[in-house]
Amino acid sequence: MTSSEFRVPGESRLSGEFGVSGEFQVQGIGVSEIAREFGTPLYLYDAEVLRSTYQELRDLLHPAVDIFLSLKANPNISVCGYLGSLGAGAEVSSLVELHTARQAGIRPEDTIFLGPGKNTAELEELVGAGLHAIVVESLEELRIIDELAVERGVSDLPVILRINPDFHTKGSGLAMGGKPRQFGIDVEILRQNQRFLKGLRRVQLTGLHAYMGTRFLKHTDIVHNTEQILETADQLSDDLGIPLGTVDFGGGFGIAYFDNETDLDVRALAAGINDAVAKFHDKHPDTRLINELGRYLTAMAGTYVTKVLYVKESMGEQFVVADGGTNHHMAAVGVGSFVKRNFPIRSLTRYTDEAETVCTLTGPLCTPNDVIGKKVRLPRVEPGDLIGVERSGAYGPSASPGLFLSHGFPAEVMVHEGKAHLVRRRDVVDDLLGKQHLIDF
Repeated sequence: MTSSEFRVPGESRLSGEFGVSGEFQVQGIGVSEIAREFGTPLYLYDAEVLRSTYQELRDLLHPAVDIFLSLKANPNISVCGYLGSLGAGAEVSSLVELHTARQAGIRPEDTIFLGPGKNTAELEELVGAGLHAIVVESLEELRIIDELAVERGVSDLPVILRINPDFHTKGSGLAMGGKPRQFGIDVEILRQNQRFLKGLRRVQLTGLHAYMGTRFLKHTDIVHNTEQILETADQLSDDLGIPLGTVDFGGGFGIAYFDNETDLDVRALAAGINDAVAKFHDKHPDTRLINELGRYLTAMAGTYVTKVLYVKESMGEQFVVADGGTNHHMAAVGVGSFVKRNFPIRSLTRYTDEAETVCTLTGPLCTPNDVIGKKVRLPRVEPGDLIGVERSGAYGPSASPGLFLSHGFPAEVMVHEGKAHLVRRRDVVDDLLGKQHLIDF
C-alpha cells in the first residue's frame, strides 16, 4: 500500500476532506484559500477532529479516569486551550509549558509537572504554584523540594513519586520504564529508603506515577501496562505507607503512521482499561486516576502543508522540492526507526486515486537529509501545488530544528467552527536576529 493510498480504521477522525473540485478542505474552507491568507509552509489544525478524538475517548473511558494533555506533543496555546475547554487537564515539563497551560485556562489543580531534570528555578516556582502535584523522579529531587518547602513555609506540598517498575512491557515505539532509565525511581530503591520517605517535613506524598513508553499500537499491551501499574501502586502503597490520592498510569496510545500499521482498537482498549480501573476503583474509590496523552489527542487533527517550488529529475529520479521540510517536521524522517518510512502524504491540490508520479519529496534545506518522503506516489505534481503530510498534529514544530538555516518556525492555523484562525505567526527576521547581539570588533 502506498502512502497516497493510506487507509486506516477511524477515517471519520481524519482531518479535512476533499471537495468536488478535488481540493483538500477543512470544515468547508479550501486549503488554497488558507494558504493564500497565511502563507506556506504551515501547520493546519482541525478543531473538530480535536473535539471528536477527545470526546470519543472521554465517552469510552471509566468516569474515574481523568484525561490530561501532555503538552510536549503540541504546546500550541490554542490546541491546549481548546482541549482544556473540553475537560482535559495538563501534564507539563517546563516553566513555559506551565505558563502555557495556565494562560490557556487549565487550572493549577488540574496540572502536574514532571521531568527527570528539573532545575532550581523550576523547583522554586513549582513549590508555590498550587499544582495538583509535582511528579518527583529521584530521591535527591525529593530532598531539595522538601527543603524548599521548609524555606518557603509551605506545608503539605503534594508530590507524586514517579516509579520505574520492575516489570517489563512490550510493543512500545520508545520504552521509558521497566529497564535502566533516567526516568523515575526504581521500586527497589524506594523500598530501601522508607526511613527517608517517612522523614520528609513539608512534602506530602500523595500517590504514584508510571509511564512505560509511547506509540503502543496493540491495545493488549496498554491494558497489560495499566493492570501492572495499578497492581504495583496498590502493593507499594501498603509497603511504603503512601496514600493513593492520585495514580497516574501513563498513556502512550499510538497512532499508525506507516504502511502495514493499524490504529488502536480504541473500544477494545477502553474496555480493557475499564476492567482494570473498576477493580482498582472498588478498593480505592477516592483515588484520582490520570491518563496522560499527547500524540493520540493531537496527531490526527494536524496536517503539515507545504508548497511545491520545483519539480526536477536527477539520474532518472523525480524530485519534488517544497518550501518546507524536515526543519519543520523532523518526525517525518521516521519515528524511532533506522529505516526511512513515510508518513501518509498526499496532494492537497488535486486528490485523485490515480498516482501518476513516484517522487522523492524534499524541503529547501542544504542537506541531503532534508527528505520528507521517498518513493511517494502522487497525482501529477506542478510548481505551486500544495502537498500535505497528514497525522502531523503531534511533535511537529516542537520536535524539529526550526532554526536550521535560519528559516524559522512555520505558521500554525486552527480551523474552529468554520473559521480559520492564526494561532502562531511564522517567524520573521526580527524573531531570529532580535535576540542576538553584535559585539564591537
